[in-house]
Amino acid sequence: MTDPTLSNSDLVPTTAAQRTWRWYHFAALWVGMVMCIPAYTLAASLIESGMSWSQAVGTVFLGNLIVLVPMLLIGHAGAKHGIPYAVLARASFGTRGARLPALLRALVACGWYGIQTWFGGQMIYTLAGVLIGHPLTGDPLPGLGINPAQLGCFLLFWALQFWFVVHGIEAIRKLETYTAPIKIVICFVLLWWAWDKAGGLGPILDQPSAFVEGGKKAGQFSAVFWPSLTAMVGFWATLALNIPDFTRFAKSQRDQLIGQAIGLPLPMGLLAALAVFVTSATVVIYGKALWDPVDVASRMTGAAVLIALLVLLIDTVSVNLAANLVGPAYDFSALAPGRISYKTGGMITAGIAIAMMPWKILESTQGYIFTWLIGYSALLGPVAGILIVDYYLLRKTELAVDELYREGGRYSYRGGWNIAAVIAFAVGVAPNIPGFLNAAFPAAFPEVGAAFKAVYTYAWFSGLALAAIVYGVMMAGKTEVQPLTRSAT
Repeated sequence: MTDPTLSNSDLVPTTAAQRTWRWYHFAALWVGMVMCIPAYTLAASLIESGMSWSQAVGTVFLGNLIVLVPMLLIGHAGAKHGIPYAVLARASFGTRGARLPALLRALVACGWYGIQTWFGGQMIYTLAGVLIGHPLTGDPLPGLGINPAQLGCFLLFWALQFWFVVHGIEAIRKLETYTAPIKIVICFVLLWWAWDKAGGLGPILDQPSAFVEGGKKAGQFSAVFWPSLTAMVGFWATLALNIPDFTRFAKSQRDQLIGQAIGLPLPMGLLAALAVFVTSATVVIYGKALWDPVDVASRMTGAAVLIALLVLLIDTVSVNLAANLVGPAYDFSALAPGRISYKTGGMITAGIAIAMMPWKILESTQGYIFTWLIGYSALLGPVAGILIVDYYLLRKTELAVDELYREGGRYSYRGGWNIAAVIAFAVGVAPNIPGFLNAAFPAAFPEVGAAFKAVYTYAWFSGLALAAIVYGVMMAGKTEVQPLTRSAT
């Protein structure tokens, strides 16, 4: 019998009837999530750092190829056992201890939900200006730093997404499946428009890398490449953990493996290339590089501007719901299953997203890339390392699923906490704290040791490796391979 403090109808293993996702659903899910404004602008930060367009696109592609590995490994558990991430974490952290990684992942997703909602609000803000014939203006509100119109558009877009919060994950699957082909077509239309208007693809493609001989940063490529690669991995680090929230609906293991392998690395690399090509063309068309697709859309004329902004709005809704709502909704539900349902968890996510004031996270490239992306990857990398070691090396992919929903079973450890997982997590995070403080608060922490800066440069990788090793050593011989039992109902 399951414990009501650990289970509700949203958290129990999926039934055969619920396993309807085929490989093309997963591919469409990823195409839908990849085609988003933050992903489009990633290459900008790399080129601003001195990379050539090919180096920037290659870094984006490599980062996503790397993060695909834990995505597939952790996604296996969802497809095999039908359980979400918040329940899978109980096998390693304990029935109560799993709330720690669930809460960490949920808070990061709330930040992303807010960032995407801010982008959506900015599109409404721009669209409203186009419709009335002049940009909206106003004095910034005290303490917020944005004007009333910007705040109103942000809240309006936030409200538009609530329909999907209420109608659940099946509505999100349908949205992703139907909009993914449209997004691909729109990308090629945008590329054709840029080529036609510019008579080519512009000067950015001819811009050499600053790291070659004679460049302003010659010989310093590795100093920019490694933190940038970590940031690219960090971009999808949240999904690498909560991917079981989707793969639990897979028709088969093959469907989730093929769908994700097709849907993530290559589309992400192609989107980065598209961003570079279009932005290079804007130098010719408008006299300066425009990396923000909303800005590009607002400069179009006639019906094109309205169509472009509406497509971007639909795109942002589909990305935000799939990437940043589903996971934290399950995570918050797992904190108190008897009181918090999936829908309630989604509402909590949306509420916290407002409180985090996402426009402040995006105030600078430094804050976005080197503080936000690398900073949270330092938290989530260790969790991924612990989950992978526990599920593959210790349990050989077998779980006593019933006991994941029961206090007093093999996953309760001591008082519901597996101290080995907590220690391993702390060891994985600790070396990255000085580097994070230096990046986030340079005035307060102007100097940290070279070793700490080096570790922070590889935050996701170092955190994953340290936590995995410590957890594996501490748990060696303590976890016997358990046969799969009947799923909880």
